Formats: sequence, structure tokens, C-alpha cells
Amino acid sequence: MKPKPPRKKKANGASPAAPPENLVAKMAELSDEDARQEFLDKNQGLVRADIVAWLTEVVRRQARVDTKETLRIAEFTVSLARKLGEKEALAQALRAKANALYVGGKNQAAVDNHRLALDLFRELGNQTELARTLSSAIQPQLLLGDYDGALASAEEARRIFTAEGNEWRLARVELNTGNIYHRQDRFEEALASYERAYKFLLPHRDKDAEAVAVVLHNMAVCLITLNDFRRAASTYEEARRFALDHEMPLLVSQADYNIAWLYYLRGEYGEAIERLRATRETCRHSDDKYHFALCHLDLSEIYLELNLSAEAGETAQTGATLFEALGMGYEHAKCLTNWAISLSQENRSFQALEIFQDARKIFLREKNSVWPSLIDLYQALVLFNEGRYFESRRLCQAALAFFQSSPLRGKEILCHLLLGRLSQRMSDLPAAREACATAAALLPQVHSPHLTYQTHMLSAQVQEQLGQDDLAFAALQQARAALEALRNSLHGEELKMAFMKNKLEVYEGLVDISLRREEPGAAFEYVEQAKSRSLLDLMFKFGTSPHAPSEGQSDLVKQINGLREELNWYYHRIEIEQLRPEQFSPERMSQLQEEANRREKEFLHVLREMPSAEAESTGMVMPATATAEEVRHGLPSGTMLIEYFRIRDQILVVLVDAERLQVIPLTLTARVESLLRLLQFQLGKFRLGAEYVSTFANVLLRSTLQHLEELYVELVEPIRDQLRCEHLIVVPHDLLHYLPFHALHRGGRFLVDDFTITHAPSASVFLACLAKQPKHQNGSLVLGIPDPKVPLIEDEARSVTGHLPAAQLFLGEAATAKVLREKGPASRVIHIATHGYFRQDNPMFSGIKLGDSHLSLYDLYQLRFSAELITLSGCATGLNVVAAGDELLGLMRGLLASGAHSLLLSLWDVHDETTSRFMTSFYGALESGTSKSESLRKAMLEQRAANPHPYYWAPFFLVGHP
Repeated sequence: MKPKPPRKKKANGASPAAPPENLVAKMAELSDEDARQEFLDKNQGLVRADIVAWLTEVVRRQARVDTKETLRIAEFTVSLARKLGEKEALAQALRAKANALYVGGKNQAAVDNHRLALDLFRELGNQTELARTLSSAIQPQLLLGDYDGALASAEEARRIFTAEGNEWRLARVELNTGNIYHRQDRFEEALASYERAYKFLLPHRDKDAEAVAVVLHNMAVCLITLNDFRRAASTYEEARRFALDHEMPLLVSQADYNIAWLYYLRGEYGEAIERLRATRETCRHSDDKYHFALCHLDLSEIYLELNLSAEAGETAQTGATLFEALGMGYEHAKCLTNWAISLSQENRSFQALEIFQDARKIFLREKNSVWPSLIDLYQALVLFNEGRYFESRRLCQAALAFFQSSPLRGKEILCHLLLGRLSQRMSDLPAAREACATAAALLPQVHSPHLTYQTHMLSAQVQEQLGQDDLAFAALQQARAALEALRNSLHGEELKMAFMKNKLEVYEGLVDISLRREEPGAAFEYVEQAKSRSLLDLMFKFGTSPHAPSEGQSDLVKQINGLREELNWYYHRIEIEQLRPEQFSPERMSQLQEEANRREKEFLHVLREMPSAEAESTGMVMPATATAEEVRHGLPSGTMLIEYFRIRDQILVVLVDAERLQVIPLTLTARVESLLRLLQFQLGKFRLGAEYVSTFANVLLRSTLQHLEELYVELVEPIRDQLRCEHLIVVPHDLLHYLPFHALHRGGRFLVDDFTITHAPSASVFLACLAKQPKHQNGSLVLGIPDPKVPLIEDEARSVTGHLPAAQLFLGEAATAKVLREKGPASRVIHIATHGYFRQDNPMFSGIKLGDSHLSLYDLYQLRFSAELITLSGCATGLNVVAAGDELLGLMRGLLASGAHSLLLSLWDVHDETTSRFMTSFYGALESGTSKSESLRKAMLEQRAANPHPYYWAPFFLVGHP
């Protein structure tokens, strides 16, 4: 509700005509000085001091409701005061305009207007109004980095209000003083100032609701930084309720922003992202530029920690533009740094180095002591990856000189490791070994599995180059132990710019040395530890939720989850403390580290006492990979597992059946890469159109068969005589995930002619699929979404429905995500005939088209199935990006994680007509009681007889349970 305007009495006691009721709305429409003057000329009765006073109150009340409208009202007020010609009124109007400019994020203009008002109040000798203006000027001054000026304003205002005994005004001064201390990261002093302000404000809470809401909000922020989580949370909620009750949407959005930050500190990234996105939209609509920009900065931080480089870069770039417009150097430079990091992760080194330089200049201008040296290290890492070793060494040594004189041991270790890797690349192995030893000696002073991993990994590589296999193997074991710990820890600052991107190096080294020691069983187990570990974790967590209701949890589970959140909190606080803008505080850092260490000990104690089933439910005890014996005993009768592994420049294969385990070197990686590219080139020609394919059919068939035969020679022929079985489990690695093994042949005899074939991301994932228990469901679900590019989808869906028991068919717009969510969990077989799309640039957004939406990999993670078979018969539904750790990022990952026992997917864009016939044949065989793998084999042979080119009969492959 808008405040009512005051009424001025006439000399005889009668009241003059009141201002028009719609005065505020009319003023908000006046966008330039000419329009305002014309309005005042027509409304001379408004040119009065009491109207100026009333309007300044309107500006104060409306500032946090609609900043654009408020600024127009303030500008009108200044025009009115100038026309009135009274200095007191003009000073009040200028102060009101300054306050409106500040709320709108225009800090320099706010400071300029405050100075004009201060000059007038000093000239008038009005101490009370002078002090009020000084108090108002503090916040925009500190946001511009003028801390000395802000503190001077606060001290002068405090002196005047203390002399007057005006506690309410003193509260505002204490509030703004707290803001200065907070900006300087002097959080204890800031909290003390806010608490004094709150005490002064309590008697006036109805008179100054805005100040109460702000002081509560700021107290909560301080409490977060001081690690008092419970008080922070309760203070936030109180601040939010108060702002909501008093209709202050900007303060509500600020509270929402800081609550989201709280979730980030606790390691709850999903909740933090969701809340930050919602708050960002609220700030956009309320024109809260500062918190709108902050949302971009914090989202970029989270995206970097989640290795979402593209999202981080886009968000950070937007944040940099926003903070630059606000004149906020520190935040602007942080956004630039995040943007540069994201570019370096995408190998856009030249642009990354330029932006790092821009950020460094701003940090120097801000007189920040830590960030310029940290950026030197970042640039050194980029230059190292570019092969510019001498430039990298120069910057790294400069960074090391700073970090050695600071308490930042983690950054010092990173410098030693980079110098060691530089020495290794420059063939100075003794210097590399010395750098590793120096880094290792510093490790006990930090809590960082990542740095521990990097140190031992580099040491292992150097020792191996020096011919010290035993020392190298010991270091590799230490690196592996640290890597296992790292998988359960947060991705912190060091991970953002890691120069060891290939985490498979440790397993490659262990496999290599194990083979030289003639220990094939150990080599196989290291191969398994290298493959799709995160996918295996997801599958074992099927049916559990990280946000499960606490009512059904034991006290130990609740305790371990609480400790995990607290550890996340302290790890983030330690990282933030290391990068504080002002002088580092060893006392505060020591206190944070002590608190983290205490909780780590308590965490391990509780975890040791927890039953194994409960420990797994917390997600802290991950499923172990399969041993050689477990695989041998777990394989079905008549089955052999052939697991490929790329080790440095070679490809080897592990053969496992009930009787034996062999590891056999096969070929050079470069040879297979070349042949696979040629094969994919031939298959890609089918996108050139039916006329081209018809004209060159024989040439296409001959060339494709040639490449498939050459790949057979490299990957199968050396082991063909040992494949004494009926069914093959093929476990590819790296580039081999893109290869149709069933179509490899020698002289026209294809692998599928002699074996049924199933694929798996790893032997451990295959055993996990075998272990899934069917839920004796009989129903089936068929979704068909016709598309102009694939018009026969409806025919396919109807035909498949006829072969499945108790099948429910949904076509077109009826085939929705809601149907899949509701009917999928109760279905034994799920068949989805639709257009799929694979995002090479961002595979997490690969998906399939449904009747009402697109279903991405993110969406699949939220689904829970127990289907014995899920078929995606669209285009390239089985393609994946092979990420670090041989993690497959694509639809296969989401479907296996959702609980499916087996998947039928495609490796390339399928032909509409032949796919329809293929699926009819496959499901017809399945209906007769034939196994999934044999049904697939029969469909392939039948289709090959009619269409001999592998493009038509070989795109589909079976994953999981055979």
C-alpha cells in the first residue's frame, strides 16, 4: 500500500486542495526533464516543501518494490525541489534520488548525488540530516571499493547520532558499518555491528521494517561465514518471513539467494542450482541487478565443480558483463577467472590466457594479494598443456615464490607438481623426482586426496622412467588409493584446473607392471577398476534416494549424513578462506581445519560402526569391482567374456571363461583408430540420400566389408581359435565402444554367424545386470512417436505390440513422459520407437523425442524401472561420449542406472523400413521363448539375407543380461 500524502494547513486553519490521488502513477510516467517541468507548470499547487518530504518517503518505501518506477519518482522529486528553490528540500530530494540509484545498482551516480546533498546540509548546518545522509552514503561507497571513505562517513554519523541520543539512527549506522566490515571479510566485527543494530532496531521494528529485514539477512550471512550453520539457517528463515510479511520482494529474493548459497556450502549441488535459478528469475523480474549478477557467479562456480564447462563459461561470461556494469571489480574479476577456466577446460587456450590477464589486472587494481598469483599458476597450467614449457616454468616459479611465503600449502604443492612435470617433459628426471619429494613432504599439511593422487602418480611415472619398477608400483598403489578416496570427495579448487585429466593413467601403469610381473589376474582387476565405475555406483544405488525421508533412517545413517554435510561445509569454507580478498587469517584457517579434522575422525568412527547395508545406503561405501574369480564363477554356461583395454599406445584383450583367464596384446591403437574412422566414413555416406546409396550400392558394400574385415584381423583373429563358446560378452574400451563387433568378419564369415553377442560397459556392470531380480511383471509398454523423417514408426509400434504380452500402446501426443513415468515401472518390456538425438558437445543432454517433450539423460536418472528389456529403436540411441574413467555418457548410462536389465540400442542412424522389419523379427523370436541374444542374432541373419549391407542389419546391439 502506498503512503498517503500529507496535507498542509492554510493560514486560517483550512486545508488546501489535496494532491491528486493518482499523483505517483503520473510521476512514474514522466521519463525526461521537459515532461516533468511541463507537469509542474500545470500543477503549481504541488510545488511545496511538504510534497517534497512526502515524495522522499514514497521513494524510501517503494525502492525495494520497483526500482525503475522509484527512480522516476526520485527524479521528479529533485525537479520539484529545484523549482521550489529551497536548499533543505533540494538536499532531501538529492538524498532520495541517491538512495534510489543505489538500490538500482548505480553506485557511482548514488555517491555523486549523496555528495551534493551533503554539501547542502553542511551549508545549512543541519547536523541530523547531515548524519542521515552520511549513513545512507556508506553502502554505495563500499560497493565501489572506497572503504576508507565509507568508514569515515560511518564514524562522523555515529558521533552525531550518539550526541543526539538517537538509537534508531544509530542502528542504521551500525548496519552500514557492519556492511563495511563484511565487505572486508572482518566477519566477527561485522556480526557485532549487526547485533548492535538489531538491538537498537527492536523498539522500532514496525517503524523501520526494511532495516530489520536487512540486518537479519546480514546476520545470517555472517553466521554462515563463522560456521554457525543452525543459527544461520534460523536467521535466514526469520529474515525471509519478515520480508515476505512486509511486502519487500527484493529482500525475499536476497534471502532466497543466500539460502541457495547455504545448500552449495553443504554440498547439495542439485538443490543449490535449482534455488539459484529460481532466485535469478525473481531478481530479473524485480530488477535486482546485484543479486541477479551474484546468481550467475555462484552458478558458474558450481558448474565448474561439476565439470560442466560450457554451462560454466556461458554463466560466468554473463556475470562478468553484469558486474562490470555495476562497477564491482572483485566480482567482475572472479567471473572472468571462471570463464577463463572453462575455456581452458575446452582447450581454447589462447582466449583463456587473454581473459586470465584481464582478471589479473582487475585483482591487482582491487589490491588483492592472493588471486594474481593464483592466476599465474592457472596460466602456467594452460601454457604447460600447450607445450610452452619455458613460459609455464617462469609463471609457475613466480606463483611458487608467493605461495611459499603464504599459508596456502595446497597451492604450493600444485606449483611443485607442475615444476616436476615440466622437468619430466624436459627430460630432467632428477629434478622431477626432487619436485615430487618436496610435494610429498608437504602433503600431511593439507587435506586433499586430489593432490595426494597427483603427487604419487607423477612420482610413479618418474620412477618408471628411471627404471625403478618396484618404486613405481608402490607409488601407483598410493595414487590408486588416493583416487578411490577422491571419487567420494568434493570437486574443489584444485580440480578445476587439474593438469592430469586422464585418471586412467594409474590403472594403465598398474596393468602394465602386473603383466611384466606375469600376474594376469591382478592385471584384469586393475582393468575393471578403470572402467565405468561411476555407472556401477549408480546401478547399485538404484532404488535409493539422496533425499530419502529421514523418518525411516537409523540414528547412525542420520549421523553420517549430517557429518557428510558438515564436512562439505568446512571443505568449502577452507577453500573460501584461502582465497580471501584481504590479508590471510592463519587463526581462522587453523580453526576451520581443526573443525574439519574433528568431523573427519567422527565420520570414520561412525562409518566403522555402521552395518554394511546401511553404509551402502548412505552412498559412502561404493560397490567393489569384480575380481577375476567372481567373473569366472558368475559367467553363464557356454559364455566367454572378452574385455578390451587400451593401454598407452596398445590395445590388449582379456579372455575369461569358467576355466581360464588370459591377457593377450593385440595391436597398436593408431591402427584401429584409422580403420574405425574409415568405417564410420563409409556408414556416414548413407546420409547422402537414397539416390546416392542406390547408385553406389556395390561400392559402399565392398568398402564397408573391407574395413570390417581389417578390424577383424586386428581385434579378433589373434584370439579366434580360443573363442570356444556359444555366447560372447564383449566389453569394449575407449574408441571400441563405437564398433559393431557382431559385423566383424573374415572372408564373409561374420562373428554373429558363430556366436550370440552381448555388450557391457565392464565385467562388473555385466554381473550387476545378471544379479538383478525380475519382478514377475507381465505387462509391456510401447510408445510410438511418428516423425516425417521416420514415417513407419507407427507401423513398427503396432507390430511390436502384437508380439508382446499385455502390451499397452501409446502413439503420438499420447506417448508422454507422464505415461513412461507411471506405466514404465510396472512393465516387463518397454519399447520406444521415436527419433533419438545424440549430443556430442554435451552428451548429458542426449535424449529421445516423446509426445510432449524431450527426455534427456538427466531425466532418465530420475526414472526407476525394473524392465527385463528396454528397446530404443530410434537413431543412434546407443552412442556415447567416452569420458575420463571410460565412463559412457549417453542414453545407455541413464537406462542402466534407472534399473533396466537389458537394453537394445543402435550405433548409427537406422533405416526406417528395415528397422520396422528388424523389430518384427526380433520380437517374433522373443515371443516364441528364445533368449534376447538369440532373438537378436536371428533378426540380424534374417535381415542380412534381404539387405546384405551392415548399415541395414548391424546397427542394433544388446547390452546387459543376455
